[in-house]
Amino acid sequence: MRQFVTRHWLTVLALAAMMAPAMLAQNGRSVVVVASTVPSNGDVNPYGVAVEPVTAGHLVKGHILISNFNNSSNLQGTGTTIVDIAPSGAVSLFAWVNPATLPGACPGGVGLSTALVALRSGYVIVGSLPTTDGTSATAQAGCLIVLNSSGAVVETIVNNLINGPWDMSALDYSATADLFVSNVLNGTVAANGSVVDEGTVVRVNMSFPAAGAPTVVSMTTIGSGFAERTDPAALVIGPTGLALASDGTLYVADSLNNRIASISDAATRTTSAGIGVTVTMGPHLNDPLGLIVAPGTGDILTVNGDNGILVTTSPGGTQLSTRILSTAGTPPGAGALFGLAPTSQGLYFVNDATNTLNLLTANAQ
Repeated sequence: MRQFVTRHWLTVLALAAMMAPAMLAQNGRSVVVVASTVPSNGDVNPYGVAVEPVTAGHLVKGHILISNFNNSSNLQGTGTTIVDIAPSGAVSLFAWVNPATLPGACPGGVGLSTALVALRSGYVIVGSLPTTDGTSATAQAGCLIVLNSSGAVVETIVNNLINGPWDMSALDYSATADLFVSNVLNGTVAANGSVVDEGTVVRVNMSFPAAGAPTVVSMTTIGSGFAERTDPAALVIGPTGLALASDGTLYVADSLNNRIASISDAATRTTSAGIGVTVTMGPHLNDPLGLIVAPGTGDILTVNGDNGILVTTSPGGTQLSTRILSTAGTPPGAGALFGLAPTSQGLYFVNDATNTLNLLTANAQ
């Protein structure tokens, strides 16, 4: 995402160790630093967040997977690691994806984006939006990378509909899954910073047989025409966070337009819904990136990329509340937030400015 903060990974670890457990208290809730997201190779800029749904191989139910987008030199689109973090804060390396040994094609190589899901089948799928030098001029289409429960890459998913996979959500049936993927490279590199209305949301229907490799059953574009552009600080801005509601509605964070869109019948539709229906737009949305649907209430939670704020919106479109999650970065909160995931203890989210996994909890001290 953003390159507002550049630190060597040892500095980041030292900073995280000195932080008080409750960093920010507000409205009876507090933000707790769970752990640094920086692995031994120094990758930074944590993006994707996924709570592991099963215990299998190296996966442990309730642990959290984090994908890193930048390498140790802070070059965007060059991160190759996924870390495993226990709720207690213990950190281990789940996967180090070597672009030279992928079992299939991935145009441009490896730069692990926010598109990260962990499935009940034991498979983990992550998006790659790669660059060679950290700039949008060298960004290429990438792919979806499928890993088994031991963190080994078993296949790559390449298709002309997968073009800069930026975020992902899943409807998980265990033996099958519907992946919903936002794509942000359709015409953006060629436009050289100008806005193009070519961002897409693609549904990827997958099967996970008991024996043999996962297979792609079909791909369908269910959303199209979203605004997107390259950006020197953010690499690219376009449709980002995705989450499926219980009624089959897919919510999309339309980052450039500061809106949340909805796509009805996302799991069954056979045609594109275009840019969807506007659920809410401004005033508190400011480059919305990560997006989830809150369990129980159905409220839509989004995090702003430009000011470190969490916005809660009702399914009807009323912006109910805001909450400061991070004041790191310049200006405060800028470039800090991206992926998030719900848990029974609160809300997990990554802080790109401090390279940490954090928990927003109701247990304020």
